[in-house]
Amino acid sequence: MATNLQQIENAKLAERGRAIGLDFIDLESFRPDPAVIALAPGDFALRCQVLPIREENGTLLVAIGSLENLQAVDDLGVLLGRSVRPVLADPSLIRSHIEEHFLEQILSGLSGEDQAAATDIDESTDLADLQKMAGETAVVQMVNLIFAQAVRDGASDIHIEPYEREVKVRYRIDGMLQELIRPPKRMQAALISRIKILGEMNIAERRLPQDGRIKITIAGRPIDVRVSIVPTVFGERCVMRILDKTTALLGLEELGMSPDLLQRFRKVISIPHGIILVTGPTGSGKSTTLYAVLQEIWSPTTNILTIEDPVEYQVPGIGQIQVRPSIGLTFANGLRNIVRQDPDVVMVGEIRDQETAEIAIHAALTGHLVFSTLHTNDAPGAVTRLLDMGVEPYLVASSLVGVLAQRLVRRVCENCAVPDRPAPELLQAIGIGPEDQRTANFRRGEGCEKCQGSGFKGRIGVFEMFLVDEEIRRMTVDRKSSTVMKQYAVEKQGMRTLLGDGKNLVLQGRTTPEEVLRVCQREAF
Repeated sequence: MATNLQQIENAKLAERGRAIGLDFIDLESFRPDPAVIALAPGDFALRCQVLPIREENGTLLVAIGSLENLQAVDDLGVLLGRSVRPVLADPSLIRSHIEEHFLEQILSGLSGEDQAAATDIDESTDLADLQKMAGETAVVQMVNLIFAQAVRDGASDIHIEPYEREVKVRYRIDGMLQELIRPPKRMQAALISRIKILGEMNIAERRLPQDGRIKITIAGRPIDVRVSIVPTVFGERCVMRILDKTTALLGLEELGMSPDLLQRFRKVISIPHGIILVTGPTGSGKSTTLYAVLQEIWSPTTNILTIEDPVEYQVPGIGQIQVRPSIGLTFANGLRNIVRQDPDVVMVGEIRDQETAEIAIHAALTGHLVFSTLHTNDAPGAVTRLLDMGVEPYLVASSLVGVLAQRLVRRVCENCAVPDRPAPELLQAIGIGPEDQRTANFRRGEGCEKCQGSGFKGRIGVFEMFLVDEEIRRMTVDRKSSTVMKQYAVEKQGMRTLLGDGKNLVLQGRTTPEEVLRVCQREAF
């Protein structure tokens, strides 16, 4: 949707166009013909910002965003040997359509350049040369297109990886890395320098790791990019985490919890004080779950404060503090001060050490509700992890309320889903017996354009919720193993394990047995 300022600019453009007999077309309501767009050479369309949109009586209608581009329309007519007629349109929508249609074509063209032109990475390369290389049209264009493609494909991370004779660009989509392109080796230093400039990093420093942050707008969406650059033997390696503010903040219902688990979890997070932990490996959606919880429990009468490293998404109505170890603002120090800010609810990004754990526990014992994350394999493992950190068993027993363990599995693509008959050994591995198979709706994705041939599109959570009752408190004080606690929780509390939750998703046809086994620990080997 065009902003008010853009609408005013478009109105002025339309008025100037009418004065010389040019029509104005609204590209929000008018859909250009993809076959007609494809007639234009991609690099020409991107460079000159001209977009063929329709054919009328043998004449191509070509949209431009400025009267200064009229010459480019004539040039396009000469290039194609066709009759052309210019029309005016919103320049941002023209750019969006061009990027959407020519992205892969342009990227493959850039990556297909002569690989023999590779040059050695020289640490003494002049700074002015680096800045000049980073500003070259092809480099700027490639970086812009890499970002645009990543957002379009729903990637969470972009990897730029240098090797001896090549450079790879890979995206992490739905938790799996996929190779996109291989840019020319000679563009490696320029690409990294361009990213450093955008992230306000030191482009002359190529021997030390650097971190930065880029704020960009793609197709009208504000995107935050967290950049990490480390030196390797074949040049600097860059990984960028994409934080898309428009897709991050999900509600509890959107996480994929089963109705019975959602009901129990809502009861747990409504208690007035205590510690609730979310556990799982990196990239398992812990932060997304915690943000969903904070939005669920927020009200005008509560004071919610968080301390995070880093603050990934800004949540309205919540005070968020960024950890800065370089100036002494650690999780422990920040948490100590947060408690003096009269909070009702505190969220600690991660419990990493004994000091942070003990301050969080004391906050819970003094009447605060504390949420945090831990890295453990399953939910009962959180208890033994806290004890291993050196926290006294009686403190854990008296403060911990519950633990939610989670993983993310890829969903079967709805566009290309077909009935499936999984191998018996796979079904057996996740606990699906002959009785379950009679009513099961097994499905798999054949692979289509929407899922890039993977058969999966999007992800859904599998969960395991462990509640701390009197018996678990006694086990904690007695330092019982997590295996004993897990057995008790399954038998007496009716806890569904990660594998058990994944099994239900397979029976519903929402994912596959292979996916569940990929991310969940098997109960027995």
